[in-house]
Amino acid sequence: MCLRMRPPCEQLPALERFPDTRRRGWDLKKVLLECGPVLIQVRGEQQEASPAAREEERSGEHTHQTTMSRHDVVVIGGGISGLSAAKLLVESGLNVVVLEARDRVGGRTYTTRNKLVKYVDLGGAYVGPTQNRIFRLAKELGVENYKVNEAQRLVHHVKGKSYPFKGAFPPVWNPIAYLDYNNLWRTMDHMGLEIPKEAPWAAPHAEEWDKMTMKELIDKICWTESAKRFATLFVNVNVTSEPHEVSALWFLWYLKQCGGTTRIFSTTNGGQERKFVGGSSQISEKMMDLLEGRVKLKKPVIRIDQSGDNVIVETLDHEIYEAKYVICAIPPALGLRIHFEPELPPLRNQLINRVPMGSVIKCMVYYNEPFWRKKDYCGTMVIEDEEAAIGLTLDDTKPDGSVAAIMGFILARKSRRLASLTKDERKRRICELYAKVLGCQEALHPIHYEEKNWCEEEYSGGCYTSYFPPGIMTQYGRVLRQPVGRIYFAGTETATEWSGYMEGAVEAGERAAREILCSMGRITENEIWVPEPPSMDVPSLPITTTFWERNLPSVQGLLRLVEVSTVLGSAAAIGLFAYKRGLLVRH
Repeated sequence: MCLRMRPPCEQLPALERFPDTRRRGWDLKKVLLECGPVLIQVRGEQQEASPAAREEERSGEHTHQTTMSRHDVVVIGGGISGLSAAKLLVESGLNVVVLEARDRVGGRTYTTRNKLVKYVDLGGAYVGPTQNRIFRLAKELGVENYKVNEAQRLVHHVKGKSYPFKGAFPPVWNPIAYLDYNNLWRTMDHMGLEIPKEAPWAAPHAEEWDKMTMKELIDKICWTESAKRFATLFVNVNVTSEPHEVSALWFLWYLKQCGGTTRIFSTTNGGQERKFVGGSSQISEKMMDLLEGRVKLKKPVIRIDQSGDNVIVETLDHEIYEAKYVICAIPPALGLRIHFEPELPPLRNQLINRVPMGSVIKCMVYYNEPFWRKKDYCGTMVIEDEEAAIGLTLDDTKPDGSVAAIMGFILARKSRRLASLTKDERKRRICELYAKVLGCQEALHPIHYEEKNWCEEEYSGGCYTSYFPPGIMTQYGRVLRQPVGRIYFAGTETATEWSGYMEGAVEAGERAAREILCSMGRITENEIWVPEPPSMDVPSLPITTTFWERNLPSVQGLLRLVEVSTVLGSAAAIGLFAYKRGLLVRH
């Protein structure tokens, strides 16, 4: 007789509890259930436990009884993407459970509430025109939105001086620098035109652009140091990463699927135009309410086994969930925390090792009143200063004018650099910066401060989104949404419109849900990707450019023009000189 038990140290106590085991062969099963067997050989006959039996045994190690929970679909991740998927599936009549690792839903949206601030979004907060899915969902859930204040002037702070302005981008007065800035935005938008939103790896120049970092592309496009500095801040603000860290192909795709350079950076008519009254976490909280007990909190998933007839999902506290399908709605890199049986395919396994998260600390400074509005400032500051903690701010005063506040981002390299400071030290530096940029001593006297360092968030690993370093998109990008057996993938990273935003999270969750419905034969393949009609409540205006913005030369073009003009002018002068001297002979 051969016994293989788990754990070995418990074998002897089990045998002592059942002293007649040797005489009564089948009583041995009691021993094996207590010790967690994986292989049974009784009376010379070997029997391998079934997948379901193995799950009962795993559970028995901790509870000594089976706690199998059976469903049609298990959704991993209780953020907007996972909950959107679960909502659609439940509405389709399926039995669904959502497993969320945290003690709250919302994922990378996080609204905290207290008497001092009423509510504050310390995670994802901003929505804007063309983000039609999140507006449709919010309206269905009864969550209202309001416009971020931009009625007054914005401030551009550069080289120690502040310059008020209106519009999406700060004005540039140096004519050479203006040509450089204009060519930067125009070139990035033009390059994005040839990148398919659903398959950036298939772009005609995908290989070439994916081998290049954004720093290399910026250095190739820009001639002036001022344009290069602002382009660096532009990358920092939009993807909380450094230009030397991200693939040019990936960043150009990211801009394209968000509507282009102006749409993604703008407040009015752009990605930051609006917020939700009461906070963005309400979207997830209200979906959780609709799901009526189907969401399980504090359930980090550690194992997914699809080697049997159904998929087995195990949580950190060793609860077992069995389902026909699984939706994984977490950042790709968090897949490294899950043990897969069988192992992930090579490309998927390598992908999740290669897409890190961005780095950001979101900071909220509160004041007695919005004093900046007295100086005709709206609260938006675009700050170019290597020593400054904050790169971009927005007014975060409540829509009724109460709870005056300024939101600021500590971005990319600066978030890593300032993470070692205390919370009070960061607050002091930020207040001193605001006083300098706004020219107001009131900024030195906050009444409250809130912050969230997303780099230390265990179940996000960073914010806003995962970024693709050079070479990754063309080699691994095509498996980002590709199912692995009965495991489907959601999460904002897998979206094709407004990836990295709440809008992308909704798109990805609903698409993954429809993929499962298609696999079950409930819908056709053509119904997986459903275009969203424009929101009637939040209309979008077209992004327009002027004749000069479209046709002014780049600095390089201007230099070539000057060179050609010089050559032609010189040739004309020489010809005139020769004519007057009679050196030109008539025939």
